[in-house]
Amino acid sequence: MLYSPILLPSEGKRKERPNAEVDDSTINPLTPINDDFSLTDVVSMDCEMVGVCQGNKSALGRVTLVNKWGNVVYDEFVRPVDRVVDFRTEISGIRPQDLRKAKDFWVVQKKVAEIIKERILVGHALHNDLKVLLLSHPKKDLRDTSEFQPFLREGGRRALRHLAAQFLGVQIQNGEHCSIQDARAAMLLYQKNRKEWEKSAKDQVRLKKKQKKRKPKKKAKQGDL
Repeated sequence: MLYSPILLPSEGKRKERPNAEVDDSTINPLTPINDDFSLTDVVSMDCEMVGVCQGNKSALGRVTLVNKWGNVVYDEFVRPVDRVVDFRTEISGIRPQDLRKAKDFWVVQKKVAEIIKERILVGHALHNDLKVLLLSHPKKDLRDTSEFQPFLREGGRRALRHLAAQFLGVQIQNGEHCSIQDARAAMLLYQKNRKEWEKSAKDQVRLKKKQKKRKPKKKAKQGDL
């Protein structure tokens, strides 16, 4: 199967911008294995940010969600509430023309909230994505590739491109980022480690429940001493 730009579903049809040439002699592991665009119990999200105010504040410029097979279920450019002063194109891949017909932030935020509700959310450094979306998500349902123990090293967290290169054998983020590729990479990292990851997540939930059941000892009253 050859890697080629995909056509997205009705909510924002646009071609994927590859950020590197692809060798047609090999199969790209990020290429979806089917054309099922349905919402699944697990979704992966990636956001691209632009600079607002004086350029040092990040705002949502694009958000992409893919299902467990890597097929895009939502992909929209977003018009921030504040005026964009830095498109950060060299990283975000976003250009002025992309935001001319972009959807309003609050419309996109509502739709994303509906999609991720009661689903496992996969991504890389998800706290940054949720922050620009002004959303929260139950910690027990987050699967963050920047925090998964087997992906960490002594120096701490690693970049998604490094994880993709080591564990997937694919090069991403060589220049402009593509939120579709990044969301797919995070999902594939999760799927390849799903059994171990879910066991770890369940263990953490059990541990927290045990800690809650342990009632703190009551402090002795001064009159009882």
